[in-house]
Amino acid sequence: MNTCIDCLPCFFRQALDAVRRASSDTELHERVMREVSGWIHDADLSEPPPLMAQRLHHFLREQTGISDPYLEAKNRDNTLALSLLPELRKRVESSSDPFRLVVRLAIAGNQIDLGPKSSMSADEVVNSVRRVEEQPFEGDIELFKRFSEQSHRILYIADNAGEIVLDRLLVEMLDPAKVTVTVRGGAVINDATMADAQTAGLCEICEVISNGSDVPGTILEVCTPEFRNAFDSSDMIISKGQGNFETLSDNSRSICFLFKVKCPVIAEKIGLKLGTQALLF
Repeated sequence: MNTCIDCLPCFFRQALDAVRRASSDTELHERVMREVSGWIHDADLSEPPPLMAQRLHHFLREQTGISDPYLEAKNRDNTLALSLLPELRKRVESSSDPFRLVVRLAIAGNQIDLGPKSSMSADEVVNSVRRVEEQPFEGDIELFKRFSEQSHRILYIADNAGEIVLDRLLVEMLDPAKVTVTVRGGAVINDATMADAQTAGLCEICEVISNGSDVPGTILEVCTPEFRNAFDSSDMIISKGQGNFETLSDNSRSICFLFKVKCPVIAEKIGLKLGTQALLF
């Protein structure tokens, strides 16, 4: 998926958010944003948005000296999601359709995304999770369930911190013995890394690997051989989040995409309204 001009203001906002998280120096903010303005002016729109975002965040790290300006936010979101797990487990246990519920909860977790939105309050996250069945939804969960039951090896491509805690409920339902979860190879925005998978407890129940890349999406050419082998050899690939959709939607493999529609560009591309929980094949 190529970048479009509507993506450019989002890059500018992301840059300002990240540099403010990294430093309180207003002179640094101005200097960095002036540089970013020129960088955006020269951007190659034939590239996917996550690749451009990676380059932007590399530049910001060089300018600020801060390797992970979103670390505090990721830790906060993981803690919040973990605090919700006991009540969500009880809700799943008492549900008449627990599989459907955990799929919906996993998608609700995709609300925790600081790429398209600079801040996310605890109330927004809690409301998204607790009122998950009231949100608009598009997709065939029964087909998704059949595919998962017929598959022997499932690759689960995670997206964000906080969200990855709710992913655990779905991984447990899928059968952890046949699931490999993959996370980013380095910090970028609030995307989940191995540390977040450990915090979520996923490393205790299934195989977790790094894709070796800090692109906030999945570009196979820059991922590790281990990840590419898992991608090629899996019977089923589950991809979480918009960044993974932007980078994998043109792939020839059959991929199941789970995400909340938060971007007007993607909403137009897939023909769904903003705020919709999407399960796409």
